[in-house]
Amino acid sequence: MKLKDMGIAFLFVLVCLMAGAIGSVFTFQSIPTWYATLNKPSFSPPNWVFGPVWTALYIMMGVAAYLVYREKNKGAKTALVFFGVQLALNVLWSFLFFGLQSPLYGVVCIILLWLAIAATIAKFYKISKTAGLILVPYLLWVSFASVLNFYVWMLN
Repeated sequence: MKLKDMGIAFLFVLVCLMAGAIGSVFTFQSIPTWYATLNKPSFSPPNWVFGPVWTALYIMMGVAAYLVYREKNKGAKTALVFFGVQLALNVLWSFLFFGLQSPLYGVVCIILLWLAIAATIAKFYKISKTAGLILVPYLLWVSFASVLNFYVWMLN
């Protein structure tokens, strides 16, 4: 991989990590206060699990986006628009769930996020099978988070 390509790949990863950092602004404030008071389902993982999982997923997202970007075709541009939409919904979920402290708004947003990720995977897979497959763990994690979000809404 050329140095220029490594730099572009790094920028894609950085953008994804920055999206996570923006979302964490809302998350970190609410975890020890509001979130700690919520009733959660028995399958809710400990809080320390979320940071490493999301960090790995954001890195994978950046790599997948780079793999599509380097194809430089019309389909890649459309696929990256889908990617941008899902990334924006990812940040929006943190704002709605933690920032506004609304599990209900979180449920609505995470359903849209799940759909956007699935559409992004479909678009990416047509361009780069590897890029599409790299996003599958993200979809699986958001599937789990969707169930968790739903239960938090129902229990509170």
